[in-house]
Amino acid sequence: MPLDQPLKDSLIAIVGPSNVIDDEVAMAPFLHEERGLYRGRAALVLKPGSTDEVARIVLACAAAGVAIVPQGGNTGLCGGAAPHDDGNEVILSLSRMNRIRAIDPVNYTMAVDAGCILANIQQTASDKDCLFPLSLAAEGSCQIGGNLSTNAGGINVLRYGNARDLVLGLEVVLPDGQIWNGMRALGKDNTGYALRQIFVGAEGTLGIITGAVLKLFPKPKETLTALCALSDVDAVTPLLSRARAMSGDAVTAFELIPRIGIEMCVRHISGASDPLANAHPWYVLVELSTSRPGANLRTTFDQFLEAALDETIIVDAVVAESLDQAKKLWRLRESLSEAQKHEGGSIKHDVSVPVSMVPKFIRDACAAIATAFPDARPVPFGHVGDGNVHFNVSQPEGADSAAYLATWTEMNRVVHDIVVGMNGSISAEHGIGRLKVEELQRYKDPVEMELLHRIKNVFDPEGLMNPGKVVD
Repeated sequence: MPLDQPLKDSLIAIVGPSNVIDDEVAMAPFLHEERGLYRGRAALVLKPGSTDEVARIVLACAAAGVAIVPQGGNTGLCGGAAPHDDGNEVILSLSRMNRIRAIDPVNYTMAVDAGCILANIQQTASDKDCLFPLSLAAEGSCQIGGNLSTNAGGINVLRYGNARDLVLGLEVVLPDGQIWNGMRALGKDNTGYALRQIFVGAEGTLGIITGAVLKLFPKPKETLTALCALSDVDAVTPLLSRARAMSGDAVTAFELIPRIGIEMCVRHISGASDPLANAHPWYVLVELSTSRPGANLRTTFDQFLEAALDETIIVDAVVAESLDQAKKLWRLRESLSEAQKHEGGSIKHDVSVPVSMVPKFIRDACAAIATAFPDARPVPFGHVGDGNVHFNVSQPEGADSAAYLATWTEMNRVVHDIVVGMNGSISAEHGIGRLKVEELQRYKDPVEMELLHRIKNVFDPEGLMNPGKVVD
């Protein structure tokens, strides 16, 4: 339903006039998503300052039949926080709810508001000699509520798990305005269904996360980084197995980078340089860390690299000898998406397959793209340690970007059919949002799809909570 003036006045009264945006120009940053694929309209942007204000907003909107779009840092890549075009929805921004509620270094937990910036959570943990390991490129602006709502992944999933593995408790405002207080800092709580896991990954379609209890870990005392060169993508899984076995599973990150990705970064990213003298088809950025003082991790790291060289699993490597050198190596990996923007249109696939199948997937998908889209340039990279490949395909050089991007659905068929044939997932860490609703319906098992619809209907029978996302 459209927003009438009495309801608008009531919503403004809840948050205060200074926390309302109703001017279309001022609302612009809230109306589109990161990739520019979706741009909508909204009746209002509201910035509540507390869970109680969120609940009152939701209750008022539910009574009037007005839909709500929850929004964190708006850094998602699938349109999950983008409003539709009718202009009837209310955007609820949690940016003011950015309080660290409590930190317990003994229990290794932290309680936070949903609007806390991820980098601030990381720093607060570090100040207490702890680690919050969720780490991704947007950590300087993304918010923890959005991270949990999309079950964000990032570079440390191999060691610490996805966002859903890093949360012990939640506070959620339900679609009828009720507040569920599940803010328990317990490692074990076997009292029925794990309700928090229903809301993690639900992208705001079942309720609005307003608070969370997060898991912390001991802060690493030693971290080592190396860029390894491979002559063939088939070497990536033996290298991972060798790294995990020889380090006692101290591998924090294991990131695959193709040669074309290095070349794009060197061309377009200021200060980026090729770290090795010779060019190689594939590279892996390996990071090991330990929280144990005096663990002598460097000796283990050197032995691992020497063994990999002796067995020709790798053909060259460079080890970062300083924090600055490590940052330069990581910059190559973190700049891959940005570098591709300078090469024109890029059709992106955030997929996962069993780790052992990663080389075959890359070979098969690259071959299929070469057949179906001649001269298109695959740039497969990502968190191969957990089976997550960002299979991005840049347009042919000199091609028309709009015409190329118009083949997105057709290319999805090619890539996603291969993924599903390997019992993989069409969305590893970016979620479904608006972008992949039809893909989900196409590839999900019908029984599983029916269960998703049942859950949605139980929690949000009127369909007012982030409508049109995840399930239609």
